[in-house]
Amino acid sequence: MKSSKTYSFVSRLIIVFFVVVVSAWVGWLWWRDSVSPVDSSDTIPVAFTVARGDGAKTIAANLANNNLIRSSTGFYVLVKLIGIDRQLQAGEFRLTRAMDARTIALELTHGISDLWVTTLEGWRSEEMAAAIARDLDIPEQEFLKFTREGYMFPDTYLIPQDATAAAIVDMFAQNFEKKVTSPMREDAKRSGLTLAQVITLASIVEREGRTGEDRPIIAGILLKRLKADWPLQTDATLQYALGYQAREKTWWKKTLTLEDKNVRSLYNTYLNPGLPPGPIANPGIESIKAVIYPKETDYWYYLHDPAGGVHYAATVEEHNTNVATYLR
Repeated sequence: MKSSKTYSFVSRLIIVFFVVVVSAWVGWLWWRDSVSPVDSSDTIPVAFTVARGDGAKTIAANLANNNLIRSSTGFYVLVKLIGIDRQLQAGEFRLTRAMDARTIALELTHGISDLWVTTLEGWRSEEMAAAIARDLDIPEQEFLKFTREGYMFPDTYLIPQDATAAAIVDMFAQNFEKKVTSPMREDAKRSGLTLAQVITLASIVEREGRTGEDRPIIAGILLKRLKADWPLQTDATLQYALGYQAREKTWWKKTLTLEDKNVRSLYNTYLNPGLPPGPIANPGIESIKAVIYPKETDYWYYLHDPAGGVHYAATVEEHNTNVATYLR
């Protein structure tokens, strides 16, 4: 009886051992297959983009969808095991299907061929040049030689590290041509505005407006002033005329004085009626649309309080009351 129980125990032990060995063997085969190259003979480079914010699971899934790895699960386990899941970087990479999963994983932690560069709505060209110089090591003056204020569309761009200043400016300009659609241009014409006038006014609206609700109202006010031959009297154009403020380390002076409002410049819309000679910044699409599709109101005046809120007025008396209430 005892020998029978012993035999049964040994049998179960052998079965368990066999299952463990087979499972380990199957697991090893799966693992080896998972991290192996998709095609060791295919060395043709494939462009693969990792977007900002993509985590290891998303990257693994995208690699699998592009047939660059055999298993998204295997890749994810691999980067976890070797501790680089948080080191995977955003950018565009040149990968091949001859690379194994480990090589691809390590490649995604360095050797980025392109860089993400973001420029903001309302930046003037000098501010864009500073961002380009910082991220791509292109001298600011080299970039500024090719820029056209107002038409360097603010956006997030994936830029090759070896791109020239001219090529980057062309990328911005092409994006502008794509974003400012033909129907928008036709609608601007029907309202009596040239594209140059739209962009110049939109650049002012970008700096004067703070929200998507304010911009169409401010655009409507400024268009009314233009048609009535009023001076625009916008602080943003005056800030542009004053240029870089070394003490404040900004291109946009924070507090304007009465003396500033007398500065001699064609961009001083307190002294000169009509539009300034050109854009004062690079507007985003919402400000451009605000000019083409303004909101009609009874307002002729507006001001910003210290907290950034906008207060409108239909008459000079109402405006003076707003000034006394919010700015004194």
